[in-house]
Amino acid sequence: MSSPNLVAIRTIARREVNRILRIWGQTPVPPAITMTLYFLIFGNLIGSRIGTMDGITYMDFIVPGLVMMAIIQNAYGNISSSFFGAKFGRHVEELLVSPMPNWVILGGYVAGGVLRGLMVGAIVLVIAMFFTPVRIPHPLITLSTVLLGATIFSLAGFVNAVYAKKFDDIAIVPTFILTPLTYLGGVFYSVKLLPDWAEAATHLNPIFYMVNAFRYGLLGQSDVSMLMAYTLMIGFVVALAALGLWLLKKASDCAAENAGPARS
Repeated sequence: MSSPNLVAIRTIARREVNRILRIWGQTPVPPAITMTLYFLIFGNLIGSRIGTMDGITYMDFIVPGLVMMAIIQNAYGNISSSFFGAKFGRHVEELLVSPMPNWVILGGYVAGGVLRGLMVGAIVLVIAMFFTPVRIPHPLITLSTVLLGATIFSLAGFVNAVYAKKFDDIAIVPTFILTPLTYLGGVFYSVKLLPDWAEAATHLNPIFYMVNAFRYGLLGQSDVSMLMAYTLMIGFVVALAALGLWLLKKASDCAAENAGPARS
């Protein structure tokens, strides 16, 4: 990577981090409060009556799912709101007509989304430690799953921001797609409890594989094979990155055409 490109990625990522810290009351605080309530209500109150899930105490069982849910939602929300804000303010055109390659622009925004996801995930994991001992028997799987999951949903948030025409469009995907897939992705229950048709449908949910890969990293137990989980996650990263670069190329070409007549 050439030095100018490295500086450009660091600049965009630093701006995203500064934005996250500047509005800290809207970024790490709300998910921390929400997840604390999940641990109290589902983990302590309901979990004490459920007992165990797949031989694991219910509190321990839901920790990986809740951490991954926070990472996914925040990685997605950061880049979708940030890039759409740049579109709305029309200063994204400065990036598009700059000499920066499209992969640098995409990489900088994705880095910001991943950093927010990691920040919130770490906070939720610390909160979980107040309710149950947290062990990490497979640290490499834990870290790689977090990075891949955050990258996937940062890229998905970028695609959403590109297609969004108004602020309401940013909320459509999280409300009607992301949230249902998360709750149906095995965060609060084992897929083995479902009837056959529901279990088969759950295996079509990509979040199910991310949650279970992360659960394996923390607990050493999963409902899916790690090979399948990593194949799917890497495939999503490649596909969404290619789509994001293609969308940026179209936008850059359009911006260049509009800037040409303006300068002439």
